[in-house]
Amino acid sequence: MALKGLDIFKLTPKKNCKDCGFPTCLAFSMKVAQGACEISKCPHMSDESLAKLEEATAPLMKTIKVGKGDNEYELGGEKVLFRHEKTFVNRNRFAVRFTDEMKDEEINEKIENIKSVQYERIGEDMKIELACVEYVSDKDNYLDIIKKIKEELDVAFMLVCEDTDVLKEALELVKDENPIVYGANEENYEDMVNLVKDDKLPLGLKAKGLEELYNLVEKVQGLGYKELVLGAQGESIKETFKNVVQIRRTALKEEDRKFGYPSVIFADELSKDNKFMEVALSSLFTIRYGSIVVLDDIDYAKALPLFALRQNVYTDPQRPMTVEPDIYPINGADENSPVLVTVDFALTYFIVSGEIERSKVPCWMAIPDAGGYSVLTSWAAGKFGGSSIGNFIKESGIEEKTNSRKLVIPGKVAVLKGDIEDSLPDWEVVVGPDEAMHLPKFLKDLQEEAYA
Repeated sequence: MALKGLDIFKLTPKKNCKDCGFPTCLAFSMKVAQGACEISKCPHMSDESLAKLEEATAPLMKTIKVGKGDNEYELGGEKVLFRHEKTFVNRNRFAVRFTDEMKDEEINEKIENIKSVQYERIGEDMKIELACVEYVSDKDNYLDIIKKIKEELDVAFMLVCEDTDVLKEALELVKDENPIVYGANEENYEDMVNLVKDDKLPLGLKAKGLEELYNLVEKVQGLGYKELVLGAQGESIKETFKNVVQIRRTALKEEDRKFGYPSVIFADELSKDNKFMEVALSSLFTIRYGSIVVLDDIDYAKALPLFALRQNVYTDPQRPMTVEPDIYPINGADENSPVLVTVDFALTYFIVSGEIERSKVPCWMAIPDAGGYSVLTSWAAGKFGGSSIGNFIKESGIEEKTNSRKLVIPGKVAVLKGDIEDSLPDWEVVVGPDEAMHLPKFLKDLQEEAYA
């Protein structure tokens, strides 16, 4: 049960209050309860009391770290059931599954696919973050696959194995990478805890149902181990969805920390070799509430919708995504291409750039800093005006990249035409269409006019 401000106040030493920077212990305690201050700022708290209070005031869902260095990712740590309540914190991660039953050709193909599907979108790297390596029967091949992946891919590891003897050898290869060890069950959990506890590796628990999983978590916590991820997989899609939702609700609404851990979903198993179903299920569990979603393989057809969805879901709704203010060439823009200007709101950028690409007309796309708002909102807020657009065009260096002096502005801010012309007397300001969907025809007509 999470402690509230008055509960913390009762446990806080009542002396020299201003040593922590607050006028009273009550003020300090309320800030701690709100998550705006660390309990460790009280200099008079004993280590034992501090440890108990830190655990009691921690988020109901524990944050688990997997991987190391550039491949370290945080899972869990969520505080709300729905993004609109506040925001989601730690995005889910995608994994590709390898097994020791695979032949070299299939393994190599998956590795090459993972390498190829890496790109940047709105300032974030999009890629597969984990290799899920499952042991079935061939220990030597299992270890060889781990070695090969470690040599060729820059990913974190999830070792799926219930045999502790095999895991001991596998961990010798990747123990320093802080992998997830997935496979603790009712029969082997004590051995699995002993295997991972010295290195504090994330331990994945699996059971046949939620009740058995809950009891298993209780037993593992009884051994003093709490670096856990939960296998929420059921026998059907419906059962799996029910499991992940119930796990999250139990942790956040009922404040039961036994289910306050990230969940793992094997979308490849649920989809039963249907790649379209796999994408649909991966999308579903990105929204509700798979911390790790395991795929059979990856390609651009899967990656583009999944990575874009994840980025949208895990963006703070109070801070819209923006693109970097700059000049962007589209369709092989050259020295004769016109310039189109719009705002830096990511959704607007992708809609407009997509329509320009569809037109196949070479263009330069000018993106000034408009505060991350849509066209009309940024104009109303004074962030997308004639002077700001004019100054950006002058300072961007676009005049050195194109001889064209046609500047196309969004039709919804046609009122800016005069101000921009005053700021840029050498440019012809053209009012574009109100809607992006009309850009292809507009640009083709503009191109024909230029060559007429």
